Amino acid sequence: MTLPSHVSVLIAGGGPVGLTLSALLSAQGIANLVIEADEAYCSGSRAICMSRRSQEILGWVGADKALVEKGLSWVGGRSYWRHNEVLHFQMPSEPTQRFAPMVNIQQFYVEEFSHRAAQAAGSSQVQWASRVSTVRLHETGVEVEVATPEGTRTVQADWLVACDGGRSTVREQMGLQLEGTQYDGKYVIVDVVQQTRRAVERLAWFDPPSNPGSTILMHRQPDDVWRIDYQIRDDEDPLEAVKPENVLPRVQSHLAMIGETEPWEPLWISIYNAKCLTLPSYRHGRVMFAGDAAHLVPIFGVRGLNSGLDDAGNLAWKLARVVRGQSPHTLLDSYSTERVHATRENIAYGAKSTEFMAPPNFAYKMMREATLRLAEGDAQVRSLINPRQSTPVTYVGSALNAPQVGAWTHEQAAPGAPAPEALLQDGQGVFHLSSRFGRDFLVLAFGPVGQRAPAVPGLETMTIDPAMDAHGQAWQRYGLSGPEATALVLVRPDGYVMGRWHGHDPAPVLQALNTTGVLA
Repeated sequence: MTLPSHVSVLIAGGGPVGLTLSALLSAQGIANLVIEADEAYCSGSRAICMSRRSQEILGWVGADKALVEKGLSWVGGRSYWRHNEVLHFQMPSEPTQRFAPMVNIQQFYVEEFSHRAAQAAGSSQVQWASRVSTVRLHETGVEVEVATPEGTRTVQADWLVACDGGRSTVREQMGLQLEGTQYDGKYVIVDVVQQTRRAVERLAWFDPPSNPGSTILMHRQPDDVWRIDYQIRDDEDPLEAVKPENVLPRVQSHLAMIGETEPWEPLWISIYNAKCLTLPSYRHGRVMFAGDAAHLVPIFGVRGLNSGLDDAGNLAWKLARVVRGQSPHTLLDSYSTERVHATRENIAYGAKSTEFMAPPNFAYKMMREATLRLAEGDAQVRSLINPRQSTPVTYVGSALNAPQVGAWTHEQAAPGAPAPEALLQDGQGVFHLSSRFGRDFLVLAFGPVGQRAPAVPGLETMTIDPAMDAHGQAWQRYGLSGPEATALVLVRPDGYVMGRWHGHDPAPVLQALNTTGVLA
């Protein structure tokens, strides 16, 4: 493939975040070029748990169907101390939800499905086996040197998005450093093929008889693959720890202990240690950072890839509007402030989980053992073991949040919150409200049956009345007081509530778009 000399958006890194961002931009008609060092999709399972929010984001580009069909859905898990079960948790879920709380699927499938979506939209190119080598910032763009198999090529980009991982070349080129904490505890990660009839759920063992003193996590994946993570001792050499002759006996011991006796074979072995690191800002002029290039959070609670896809979902619509001239460059500042806020919240939860899963010192180990002992007989203590899986972050204090006026019965749909799901029905049939998000701004006009709200100029308006809301979900979750109430709710292209107002006057909606700096 011949590299273009100029591109509107250059994405450094063709992992799941970069390829999803490419697909989202392509769906908005924004031409983009992805530069990826590997020759193809990644190997090994890597990030495997896709949250409901991530499934929604992939749904915006039509990649959700393939992911859900291939993946293994789950709603909860079990934790054991030695032989005894000490926790059985369930994540919030209901039959009317569009997606399961989590889907297990290997990362390379996410990359493939996102790439397919970008190709289908027709505005994306991927240059494999190439890497960004030099970055030069200018006032009106970025000059990027790309090392390709045919030699070094120079590309002028109006905007550069660094999705090139924890060892980001773009970050290094710009002299930026991640800030935070890196933990010493290390986990070996193993993929093995073995047939099983065990339910799909998160499984964790603390000090299991199969591997005394260790902590073990297990997840079923598609293609009869087990993902196994186990902690190694502090005095073990990481290079020795990943050698098959040291890994396979430990895996065999654990599989035998839990009664998994079918033949098995290893596929992939790696090693990991938890990090709570972030850049202070994700925007530097015409360069943005997303995914692991911007932040590194622990795997416990599966906030890594899921937070990266949320970065892509937040950035894509803002960057598309700026490229099209619909919004000022300052809109991109809100990407940084919102997603840095989200990362700090993810890190706070991730740090707590890490300190429990891989205690950093003797005091934490003693506290964990006491908690596990008590959890056997005390239900209240069991909540301390709950891994608290990834959930969408509310953008508290965002500059894009319109001031809220009047009383509402529920704060679930307050400005800055992810727009709540609801199962609705119109003349075309039953549909999930979230299926209408992800394209552009959407005004939800609530009102009595038979009363149609006036359209808000320049914005798609969707009328919702009690007859459409048979389960009462939308009325309750968006804070409406009763069937005669009227309201307008402005939902951002990334499925977040920007503002809500009583009545059907469109003026406050248009005013919010102006005063928050969304409109050019």
